[in-house]
Amino acid sequence: MRLLIEAGHAQLSVRRQCELLGLNRSTFYYEAAAETPENLRLMRLLDQEYTAHPFLGSRRLTQWLMAQGEAVNRKRVQRLLRLMGLEAVYPKPRLSTAQPGHRIYPYLLRKVSMERPDQVWSTDITYVPLASGFMYLAAILDWYSRYVLAWRLSNTLDGSFCLEMLDEALSRGRPEVFNTDQGVQFTAQAWTSRLEAAGVAVSMDGKGRCLDNVFVERLWRTVKYEDIYLWRYEDVPQLRRGLGRYFPYYNQERPHQSLDYQTPGAVYRQGRAAEKSAG
Repeated sequence: MRLLIEAGHAQLSVRRQCELLGLNRSTFYYEAAAETPENLRLMRLLDQEYTAHPFLGSRRLTQWLMAQGEAVNRKRVQRLLRLMGLEAVYPKPRLSTAQPGHRIYPYLLRKVSMERPDQVWSTDITYVPLASGFMYLAAILDWYSRYVLAWRLSNTLDGSFCLEMLDEALSRGRPEVFNTDQGVQFTAQAWTSRLEAAGVAVSMDGKGRCLDNVFVERLWRTVKYEDIYLWRYEDVPQLRRGLGRYFPYYNQERPHQSLDYQTPGAVYRQGRAAEKSAG
């Protein structure tokens, strides 16, 4: 499919070619983003240590790598962290910076208790290591139930894969509030206008507020420890298939202690049924 799209059509963008073929653009990206084997090895180590201890900055991560016998300096670690989307200033992933001059939406969730499904959704993007490259993973999560409504993979941080994910989630329901960080994918007018057109209130984390999107951060830790780090996927098709198995397991079979050992899918369905009968 990749050869079919590329061959003889250099004048057409990838997006337009995918539109003409009736494909989601994310299905085109079956090749991981590339780096040198040595840097990929170091990035995997950094990702695992950062996931375990997200409060570490570049200085302490450099010291940690040196303690493992790695010959690195802080400048190199800082470059790799930037490539991975991990910014040392914050104790959370920051895969992009805000668009210059973008509209600042208020943070709407101070002192708000989660009482029902589709009250608050949120999303984020994380780095995913592969044997010969890396990808970015995005997901949309319902805060009340921890239910994953949609997810996407991409080898770039182009916002189109996030928009595809959003369209899928909105085809299933509408949240009252959608919370994100101020990354360029989520401050773009294409993203915010979709939410506003659907009647969804847009909420954005304040800079440096590392706990505003804590439920998605916990999801990333769970996905990496229970799937990605265990299987060490070789390529993008393997990763896509693996996550295609894992997310249904996470939603429908994996009990959560914070949900009184119910599954996210059960809590989400029960909550929506209760809302429907009450309404």
